[in-house]
Parts: sequence; structure tokens; C-alpha cells
Amino acid sequence: MRVVNLRDFEDVAREKLDPVFYDYFASGAQDEVTVAANEAAYRRLALVPRILRGAGLPSLATRVLGCAASMPVMLAPTAFHRLAWPSEGEAATARAARDAGVIMIAAMLSTITVEEIAAAGGTLWFQLYVQPDRGFTESLVRRAEAAGCRALVVTVDSPALGRNERGDRNDFHDLPPGVFCANLRGDGWSNGHVRQVVLSPEISWSHVEWLREVTRLPILLKGVLHPEDARLAVENGVDGLIVSNHGGRQLDTTPASIDRLPVIADAVAGRVPLIVDGGVRRGTDVVKALALGASAVAIGRPVLWGLAADGSEGVAAVLALLRREIENALTLCGAASAGDLGRDQVVRQGMP
Repeated sequence: MRVVNLRDFEDVAREKLDPVFYDYFASGAQDEVTVAANEAAYRRLALVPRILRGAGLPSLATRVLGCAASMPVMLAPTAFHRLAWPSEGEAATARAARDAGVIMIAAMLSTITVEEIAAAGGTLWFQLYVQPDRGFTESLVRRAEAAGCRALVVTVDSPALGRNERGDRNDFHDLPPGVFCANLRGDGWSNGHVRQVVLSPEISWSHVEWLREVTRLPILLKGVLHPEDARLAVENGVDGLIVSNHGGRQLDTTPASIDRLPVIADAVAGRVPLIVDGGVRRGTDVVKALALGASAVAIGRPVLWGLAADGSEGVAAVLALLRREIENALTLCGAASAGDLGRDQVVRQGMP
């Protein structure tokens, strides 16, 4: 089939992937209410263009926490890329991100090591689940630093694992032979013997304070939906926030990320950059997020669909298509850059 938008990539990926692996990537927690809500929320928002502004061709270049990017889109941390592209996994994704000039957030649960991902040479951040074993957690931070990662993204919405019913139906609870969480493999351990990730309900602000002492890297919290948590994050010295419901994979029936962005933006009042993820499928979605206060958006599943469709070239095609759509949407909104957008250019459908 001819691929003309990001949803088309999912159709191609569905045909190529093992159905169990497709379900793993596509699914969410329980009834998947939040998975659906993330995309539906963008459709409820309308863009209001400005006219006769002489803006010219828009510039998409931006900087987030000192990192230059060719457009306000980054790759969200997603696990197990070798399920989508067995030969290279995250290495293929990283090359596409590098060539597109966008930031990749490498997942702690990647199927190649952070060092191997960093070898691609692009701008890399590292996503972390804080482990009860602080010594092991610190060792991961040190590896990320040594690999040249420019920021630490701490996932904070996972004190427990959300229940994935598609995974239960498929009895998918273990990775296939030869695929494992490479960052959790100890020196001298075989492929089948890696550390287990521990999600702890005891994670608290004290862990953020400890990380702040451990590293000089900028720290972002991923999984913020409540404005009071956003305010506390700024007070606790956090450098950035990712407004996220984990793609609907943790607590089902949480609100769509984009619907929480304005109240989070009000709470932080420009003191730290905001990134939003979940449900972005169009350039118009990106423009809506930017107008509502985001510095950038992060995309997860579309990257996996591109990877499954055609490896590094598939991810590159996803990013190129999204870039063209953002340029087109900004032009039609009368904006020379994201900075020209205002909240008054986004309204609820059916409202003035």
C-alpha cells in the first residue's frame, strides 16, 4: 500500500509483525480507554488560523534544555525495538533520529545497550525507572553519562505495572530467545540472566532529591498529569516535565495528556520546558500542543510502526512525513515558528 500518513504505517506494521508483538506495542491497560482518549482528544481540538501575517516559510528548529533539534518532535522512550526490527533494534531507530536531527530518549528497557544506541552519534537522553537498589540505579546513570546522554528522563507514573489484558490473552509475559533488556545484563551474565525491573510503590520525592545529588544531567519527570505535582517538581529542582499518561499503558481511564497540558503549563508558568506525549498522529496535533504550551512533543507508537515497516528508513519516513505536516500546519496558521502561536488559536470543537 502507499503510505501517506502516520496511521498508514501502523497498517503496514500490523501486516509484518507477529500478532502477539503487534498487540504488545498497540495495547494499553485494561479496557484501553486512555489509549483511545489520547487520539480522540486531539480531534476535539480545532485550530484557528491567523491571516495576512506575512510569516513566510516557518522555521521548525528549536532547543530543549540546551539540546538543538531540527523540529519540536522527539522520540519517546519505548521498549523492545528488536521485536519490531530484530536485526538491529534501537540502533536503526537511533540512526533515523540522528539523520533527522531530533532527540531520541533511549529506554532503560532497550534491547541493545545505551552505549550501542549512543554509537549512532545523535542527541540522546536516557529514560530511567528508579530501582530500589540505588547502587544499580546509580550505575545506570553513570553509564548514561559516559555514553554522552544529555538528560535523564525519570518515569514517575509506574509505582506498579498496569495490567495489560491483551498480553494476558496472548500469554505474552517473556521475551523471545535472544531478546533481552540489554542494560540490565550483568557482566559475564548470559542472555537469559538479567536483572528484573522492580517497580516500587515507595518511589517518592526523596528519590528525585537523591538523583539530583547523583548527577549533573538535567532531570525531567515523565508521567505528570496533576498541576500540583508539576508545581512540586519545579520546587524540587526538576529541569523539565513530560506530560504523559504512559500511552495509556498504566492507569486506565486517566485523561488524555493533551487535555492536561494547559493546567500543567499554568502551574509551571514557563519555569521549565514541557513535553507532551500520547496520541500524536498528525502535524496539526503537534501545532496544537505547541500552542497550548509544549516546547515539543514525543512520539512512541508511530516510531515503532515505522521501524517494523522498514527499519531505519521507516522511522526516517515517519519523521519526514511529520515534518512536512508541521510545516504545512504552521504556514496555514500564519506562524513563522512555534513562538508565533497562541492559546487563542486552539478551541474546542463546536465552541467559538
